Formats: sequence, C-alpha cells, structure tokens
Amino acid sequence: MYIFYVSLQKVVNYKNETIMNDSQRKLGIIAGGGVIPQLLINYCKEKKQPYFVLAIEGNADRAFFDTSVPHQWIRIGQAGTGFKRFCEEGVKDVVMIGTIHRPTFADLVPDLRTTAFFAKIGLKALGDDGILRALIKEIEAEKMKVIGIHEVMPQLLVQEGCLAKAKPDKQALADIVRGTEVALCLGELDVGQSVVVQQGLVLGVEGIEGTDELIKRCGGYRRKGDGGVLVKLRKPNQDMRIDLPTIGVKTIENAYKSGLRGVAVHAGNALIVDEPEVIKLANKYKMFVIGINPGEIIQ
Repeated sequence: MYIFYVSLQKVVNYKNETIMNDSQRKLGIIAGGGVIPQLLINYCKEKKQPYFVLAIEGNADRAFFDTSVPHQWIRIGQAGTGFKRFCEEGVKDVVMIGTIHRPTFADLVPDLRTTAFFAKIGLKALGDDGILRALIKEIEAEKMKVIGIHEVMPQLLVQEGCLAKAKPDKQALADIVRGTEVALCLGELDVGQSVVVQQGLVLGVEGIEGTDELIKRCGGYRRKGDGGVLVKLRKPNQDMRIDLPTIGVKTIENAYKSGLRGVAVHAGNALIVDEPEVIKLANKYKMFVIGINPGEIIQ
C-alpha cells in the first residue's frame, strides 16, 4: 500500500536555491484514499491557495470531489496524462497523498509516458520506495517541486511521549523494543512499516495488505494474557516527502478489536489524523498511544 505525500511550504531549498512561497503558485495534488487529501484540499480553500487535483480512480473518495473542487479522475497507469494536465493547469508544486490499493490489470494499462517511465526504472519497481523516488524525479523533471505535507501542516506529526492517559507497562515496553527492532529491519528491506508483537512474539509484519489488515489478521493469532502492541515506524533513509506512516481513529478501533493494548509510532516522522478523536477513543478503550524515538528505544 502506498501512501503519497507532498505540499507547499513558505520557504524551501531546492537545488541549492532559496525559493519564496508565492500564494499564487498553483498546487497539484495527486490524491489517493483516506481523509488526508480532504484535509489538504480544505487547507487550500481556507488559505485561498490555487490548486488542482488528480484523483486516482478506485482509491480517492468520490464524496470529496464535488463541483467546488477542480479535479480530474485518472487511473494509476495514466501518469503521463496527469503530468500533461498539471502543465496545462500551470501547477508549480505537487502533492502525492493518500492510500493506493493494489491495482487491477485494467488500472495498470499504461499510457505512453508511463510505459517509458517503467522501462527506465527497471528493477527499481521491486520496492515501494524505489518507485516513489523515481516518480519524484519524473515530476521534478517537469519543473515542479515535491515536498512533504508535514512542512505545511506540521500539526499532523506525532509528538514524542504518551499521548493518551494510559502508559505502557514493563511488558508492553519490552514488546515496543522488540517491534522497533523488527520494524527497522523490515524498513531496510523496503517491505513495510508496521509490526505487531505480543509478549515478545512477533504476531505479524506488514506486507502489501497495509496496517489495518495486518492488525485484523493478528487478532486471530492473539495469545492468552496481556495483549500486544502495534509498532509503526518510518523506514530508515525513507524520503520524508512520501509514504509517511499514518495512524488515525480506524487504527485505534482495529487495534482494540484485535486485543492490542496500545500503539507506538515514530515521533516526528509519522502522521496522526484527527488527533483529538484518536486520543479520546484510546482513553475510552484504556489503550496507550505513544510517540517513540527508535534511536533511544534501541541502545
């Protein structure tokens, strides 16, 4: 599962130049699923920031795209079509944001530009990050900039420390350490961001199914006794502009249903959507939510 991010910031350094933000620079948004695309669209409306959205069919929520939102629907395989539309719209900055589910064959039928793109990146397509890094280069070759949503909406970043009332006990802390070790190894291999650990046992690691499905799957492997924990980290050396780990209300709901006691997420390197509601739900279920620094967890 891909999660794509990009945004507009006030001052950015790009190719050793300082570029000042112009409120008239049009923002291009490549929107997948989830609510974060809507948050960014609402931000643009509030700030009167010109923008145009490429909504990915089968992923972006159609409820977000009424006549008040300038947009075009495209398939995953129509990157070339999308780049052309951005150029026509005068887009200067691009945002890739939202979940992208495993595409169907029809989704993948490429236009000519996309065919050339995949021919050029070759074996890089074996990993999520390889594709995304190559895509950034392709976008920036069109004289557009790609930057991270955390730079324009820093309030989405997870803060370090306990966010809810509950705190992890000794066993939970040990499980967090174990999960952190495994998650970092997964990240090095560009496999996934999330791990579920209970009483020192790894119940599951994230693959292509994504975090929510991982949590649900691990519910069936739950052992007796204290529940496990979800650990979700940014991959080592992962570009902060793309695919940041994200948690929200759904994460907490699924974790509770699967018998987990809490969630540990990468402080300053992950996003939390609708934090007040996440904390409210965690307090209701007496679960902990903690922002961690992997470098301090593993000594």
